[in-house]
Amino acid sequence: MPVYVTLYNWTEQGVKNIKESPARLQAAIKASEAARGKILGVYVTMGAYDLVAFSEWPSDEAVTAGALTIGSLGNVRTTTLRAFTPAEFAEIVKKLP
Repeated sequence: MPVYVTLYNWTEQGVKNIKESPARLQAAIKASEAARGKILGVYVTMGAYDLVAFSEWPSDEAVTAGALTIGSLGNVRTTTLRAFTPAEFAEIVKKLP
């Protein structure tokens, strides 16, 4: 399955209710897995982003729907990146003229 990196920032609402964040995170992981996503890892980070998640999803549409669902709750904003393995990248490069 395609791999994705999602960068999260807490919204004002998310920070206001920060003590609920661990439970929200577990609920989001379960919801993602129910929607056919596989969460490979989630990390709370320092710097420009508050959380980083690595996941597998069956398609770009599926990961987008997952991010929109989580974002619509109002606690985080997301930026999702498609990640390519070295083997996938090698196949892409082979197609170049």
